[in-house]
Amino acid sequence: MERRATLAAPLLVWFALLLGTLAPPPASAALSGSEAHGSDFPVSSALPSSPSEERTAVALEPESMEEAVLWYFWREDCPFCERAEPWLHRLQEDHPELVVRRVEVVRDPDGRALFIEMMRERGERASGVPTFILGETVWVGFTRPLADDIEAAIQARLTEAAPDPQPGRTVLDLGPFGLLDMGARPMATATLLIAFIDGFNPCSLWVLTVLLAMILGTRSRLRIAAVGLTFLLVTATVYGAFIAGLFAALEVAAHLGWIRVAVAFLALVFGVVNVKDFLAWGRGPSLTIPDRFKPRIYRGGRVLREDRPLPITLALTVAIAGGVALVELPCTAGFPVLWTTLVSEAGIAGAAFGGLLGLYLLVYLSVEIAILAAAVVTLNVTRLQEEHGRTLKLFGGMVMIALAVVLLVDPAIMEQLAGSVVVVALAVAASMLVLVVHRRAGRNRR
Repeated sequence: MERRATLAAPLLVWFALLLGTLAPPPASAALSGSEAHGSDFPVSSALPSSPSEERTAVALEPESMEEAVLWYFWREDCPFCERAEPWLHRLQEDHPELVVRRVEVVRDPDGRALFIEMMRERGERASGVPTFILGETVWVGFTRPLADDIEAAIQARLTEAAPDPQPGRTVLDLGPFGLLDMGARPMATATLLIAFIDGFNPCSLWVLTVLLAMILGTRSRLRIAAVGLTFLLVTATVYGAFIAGLFAALEVAAHLGWIRVAVAFLALVFGVVNVKDFLAWGRGPSLTIPDRFKPRIYRGGRVLREDRPLPITLALTVAIAGGVALVELPCTAGFPVLWTTLVSEAGIAGAAFGGLLGLYLLVYLSVEIAILAAAVVTLNVTRLQEEHGRTLKLFGGMVMIALAVVLLVDPAIMEQLAGSVVVVALAVAASMLVLVVHRRAGRNRR
């Protein structure tokens, strides 16, 4: 039985934008150019009929209700297709009555044409591989949960029974982003956890509390809410665009085995620097907003506090928020880099990635929205102090380090509920231990 829960609501930049422009829209392994447009090709009448023969002619006759035929569309040099092959072989061993028809879609123009036509018949766009079709059901990409769903559907087809319902499955209603099935979508739990921790980023919280402290002097709840929501909307838009561009860049480089290792080591550096900021604040490199930008942020707050017509104030808010979002990006980029890499490793793309990105942004903003709501109600806000910022950096840094290790060892750990919770819980426990030891050491020095 399903239940729904409604959710309310500069190096990395050029790297993401540069590589992002070189790629087609993200997909598990995207087709390019005319390969993604069905109108350019005729319908094929020849396809492989057995696993060992990739181009054996078969008649495209309607599938009988008694026959379970799994269409598998793939291409060479597709990392997700390589992951799917061992699973397909096991699947055929477990279900000898299952017919698997392998269709290559790049070197074989007939196979590509059939792929496009079959997807069009099901109201889908042939945008990436691997793609699996069983009857009228389509799966794009390859992950462990997706493989489980396919096996359940095959078993149901073979036994002429509907798949057993999955009790406890939660469907999140993301409004304009659609529905997100937490049981069927890998990385959903990891997205919730990572985005929530990212929401406590001390750089973005400091900027928000400074600006709120400035405009609270107007004593107008309407103006405070309007300016605050506009500020958060703009910064979230810039943040989301950065994440999407970074994801596109990672999709282009997915075939390069060293990319995951490079991202993991980059995340380790981010995490270690954040932990250093807790232990030795003000010494060595730091991922904070540079001091030269802070006077400009204060001036921006004073500009928003001046008595102007609300539309003009909101227009100024948009300009200030856009600049602030770019200034604080080096401080906030750690978790997006990790999250996009984990999502890419899980083979998630297209609409599924869009849903997860929407979930990420909503959860990320929830902390700041709560602060804004409290300020509107109480007409008071407490600025983020150095001690609070250092503590948040400790927890964030430890989680980054843990995720970087997972990325090096086995990214699939974060695709499961238990794995995501255990990894984050261990990182939080380690952070608390460091915090306790550090405070005791400080008291002993006194």
